Amino acid sequence: MTPVELSRTVLHAVRRAVDEGELAVAVPPERVVVAPPGPGGCGDYATNVALQLARPAGQPAPAVAELLRTRLIRTDGISDVVVTGPGFLNISLDGGADARLVRDILRAGPRYGHSDTLAGQTVELHAAHDVRAVVLMDAVARVLRSQGARPRLTCAGPPEDAWVRILGVPSDIPSDIPAGTGTGTGTGTDAPLRPVPAPADPTPLGRDAARWALLHPAPHDRPHIGDSQSEQHLAQRETNPLFRVRYAHARTRALLRNAADLGFTPEPGPLTPEDDGPLTPEGGPLTPEPGSLTPEPGPLTPEGDGPLTAEGDGPLTADRDTQGLIQLLADHPRVLAATAAHRAPDRLARHLVAVADALAPLLPSVLPLGDEKPSAAHRARLALAEAAGTVLAGGLSLLGIDAPEHL
Repeated sequence: MTPVELSRTVLHAVRRAVDEGELAVAVPPERVVVAPPGPGGCGDYATNVALQLARPAGQPAPAVAELLRTRLIRTDGISDVVVTGPGFLNISLDGGADARLVRDILRAGPRYGHSDTLAGQTVELHAAHDVRAVVLMDAVARVLRSQGARPRLTCAGPPEDAWVRILGVPSDIPSDIPAGTGTGTGTGTDAPLRPVPAPADPTPLGRDAARWALLHPAPHDRPHIGDSQSEQHLAQRETNPLFRVRYAHARTRALLRNAADLGFTPEPGPLTPEDDGPLTPEGGPLTPEPGSLTPEPGPLTPEGDGPLTAEGDGPLTADRDTQGLIQLLADHPRVLAATAAHRAPDRLARHLVAVADALAPLLPSVLPLGDEKPSAAHRARLALAEAAGTVLAGGLSLLGIDAPEHL
């Protein structure tokens, strides 16, 4: 169950309670927000909908929360609902929900998160005759298409040849005024796209790094391009977020190749063996033994000091290290919808960085270590890694950036 599906489930419970006279609310909410629990919470997701309904319903928030709890606990896919604090609902999903999510992602492939929410809508987009504005418009159009919309693009002047040839923007964007005579005002319902211009020409970075440098910052932020600032977008190290995203994707592809060599394939399921605790028999850190098979393409850092892992990582457990990743994957459809609604590709870029960073602690535990035989847990971790790589590849594609199999 994704956060969007859970939000609809809670909203349905609210409306049923109103329809059946248990909640005297004149205007039920149009949407319910669910998010990971805060301090003092528990479970997978939490919502404050009971606090929002308490005053209009004329009941204490804990009473409203308990009423909704009894309805939600009977819902398929929900294993437990706990009321905490002044009336927060803390929801735990069925253990099989994670496997279903992974299976859904693998079934959809890079189109996971695409929808027909905006089907039939024509969205007018207009950009100033500026390289960042045109790249931003191209990325917004890609995401809008993923949600079913038909974007129609115009520009204040014809795109420059280098923007088309190097940065991959469409060559057939019509201009509403001749280039060089103004900035244009656009003819659609959207305000013209006028992000803070790039301080220098991004084309020397090449397509992928240049597009990331222009799209990763929010439109109102100045891109880090020019002089020594450009080098960070090409550096193959942890401080470069684009490298972290592309490296994480390449690692997932390498793991699939290595697993095939060992004779096992991905299969969604429980990530840890029954009553096994940490994912190594000895309960130690999840790093390969000397001489054992290690996943391509090698260490993250130039110094070769180890695989891509977060600092301070201990033994990987499903609860501690994978739940954040699973929640991010489940949230991907919402991120795409928000990116389309706000015309903000930076939201998608930051989401991909978060997925890559959450994936890092899982990677060393996917393959068997030493003489260990592949187990169902290994197959499940491989499936989760493949699902994360699929989301990374699909997201990069929507930004117009390549997701290499090898890096």
